[in-house]
Amino acid sequence: MNHAHTILLVEDDQDLGYLLSEYLKMKGFGIVWKTSGKEALKSLEIQKFDLCILDIMLPEMDGYTLATSIKNGFPGTPFMFLTAKAMKIDALKGLSLGAVDYLRKPIDEEELVMRIEVLLNRFTPEESESSKLPYYKIGQHEFSPENLQLSFHGNIVQLTQRESDILLMLVQHNNQICSHKDILTKLWGKNDYFNRKSLSVFITRLRKYLAKDKTVHIENIHNQGFILKIGL
Repeated sequence: MNHAHTILLVEDDQDLGYLLSEYLKMKGFGIVWKTSGKEALKSLEIQKFDLCILDIMLPEMDGYTLATSIKNGFPGTPFMFLTAKAMKIDALKGLSLGAVDYLRKPIDEEELVMRIEVLLNRFTPEESESSKLPYYKIGQHEFSPENLQLSFHGNIVQLTQRESDILLMLVQHNNQICSHKDILTKLWGKNDYFNRKSLSVFITRLRKYLAKDKTVHIENIHNQGFILKIGL
């Protein structure tokens, strides 16, 4: 069985996390298992997921806080809760945050798989129509924002979500300046010194990825922003 769907499982209980991740892999799902909210957010920066399954009682950052971060930072990514909490108010709180489902522990693995399949059948077709983005030609490169991929004559680089978002802004304004302020405000939510330093790191990575094609380069306009120059 091959579902071709990737799921982010966030569960800090080592025994349960291992059990669920192995069972879901056996059922054909691609599983990334993390034990904290911070690790989960890092994974979301790197990879696109069809569904997130979140425990509520997590270290440092609880599931509700993580869900809010997913909703704000990765809109369109559905999430559901697994929890030992039995109170109706907890279920209502989870659903009010945008959860697509809520399953109490102890978990029946077969019921979990059934619910996952129902959810993916419900959300995936709609997302594929609404969020599908075109391929962009960047010189001899092909860029797919939807798949987070940059390819050069069949050689594929898997981008992080942030790298893809920055490159998309640059390519949509190719041969025009994208200001530091516009990029940082849209993608980071704040234009400050530390985020500008972070942006410079991502630009360096993108330059490295595009270096195979000499007709393409990202030019730095001092104290203003960046220009993706194609064929100039």
